[in-house]
Amino acid sequence: MALVVQKFGGTSVANIEKIKNVAKKVIREREKGNDVVVVLSAMAGETDRLINLANAAADSPDGREYDSLISTGEQVTVTLLAIVLISMGFKAKSFLGFQVKINTDQAYKKARIKGIDPQAIQEELKKGTIVVVAGFQGVDEENNITTLGRGGSDTSAVALAAALKADQCDIYTDVDGVYTTDPNVCDRARRLEKISYDEMLEMAMTGAKVLQPRSVEMAKKYDVPVYVKSTFTDEGGTLVTKEDKDMEKEIVSGITYDRDQAKITVVHVPDKPGIAAALFSPLSDKNINVDMIIQNASLEGFTDLTFTVSKKDLKEAQKIVENTARQIGAKKVEVDDEVAKVSIIGVGMASHSGVAAKMFSTLANEGVNIMMISTSEIKISCVIQRKYTELAVSVLHDAFGLEKKK
Repeated sequence: MALVVQKFGGTSVANIEKIKNVAKKVIREREKGNDVVVVLSAMAGETDRLINLANAAADSPDGREYDSLISTGEQVTVTLLAIVLISMGFKAKSFLGFQVKINTDQAYKKARIKGIDPQAIQEELKKGTIVVVAGFQGVDEENNITTLGRGGSDTSAVALAAALKADQCDIYTDVDGVYTTDPNVCDRARRLEKISYDEMLEMAMTGAKVLQPRSVEMAKKYDVPVYVKSTFTDEGGTLVTKEDKDMEKEIVSGITYDRDQAKITVVHVPDKPGIAAALFSPLSDKNINVDMIIQNASLEGFTDLTFTVSKKDLKEAQKIVENTARQIGAKKVEVDDEVAKVSIIGVGMASHSGVAAKMFSTLANEGVNIMMISTSEIKISCVIQRKYTELAVSVLHDAFGLEKKK
């Protein structure tokens, strides 16, 4: 008997009929003789509705109360699925994050899991119960409800799989696996049978919406095999696992893009020790993630410093940076929210030369200007004008031969 953790996203539980379809998939796994723990998101659109309510109530809703509100969507879906399973003759029980208990820090809206006590779930599994757990939520040391950030149900599922030492973690979504790029942007995209943790992490961090980055980090750390599957078909699927020899055949495995980008430039910054810390520490204090950073060469003791943040953080980030810029004597702050990030990812890049040159020349041939560049062993990212996003993805996909295999 194996222990399987199944996670279903918002589109999979969008209404009662779809929840009944999820129940059938859960029962199918149970009837194989496996123990099953199910993790659910809120119904599609519900978390956005709750966020809008919070923002309508106040310009800056209190963090504790905000999390208490937006965590309620998952309570609805887990109880509904448990009701459906029981009505179909199966033993089922729903749990909220604080009942499990999923312990987190106190960073409201973006809490991180510190540990999970699996005892309550294990006791139910021994009784033959199908356990249904609310994703996205946890509880801090003062028993306040916390949420894990958008896509946090993926992290909940992988964390539970690690804590329970599950044999596998199946992430069910509205696509049938991980593709070389977004099929909605490039119809030549190909589904990958297998992808390494590192490649998947880079893809998730650079715009692929299939898995939440923190869930991939956790899967790698605890060696949890993750299968990305479709709720609506039994075909396809992609295994996210350790790198193996077969993966080395691919120089580039995928192309990603992220339109949720904004570029901030601090102009004429005094080039002296402590300035970077003065700029970025206040952003860190507000849990604003800074992505790409470029500092120009110093000229007469001054430099320009450019970095990117998520568009949803831009308003707050701009206010913080403008205040800091005045304090450090910078000339001005410029903002551009009409940018996007396009990235190529592949474990084979580390051992092949000329990949960056090929990327840059491909974009240049299409008249796409590169504003910023960031690299790692298995990733190259470029910031470009947003209007060229689909063109850039398409030509890079062709340039690196990622089309569907005949």
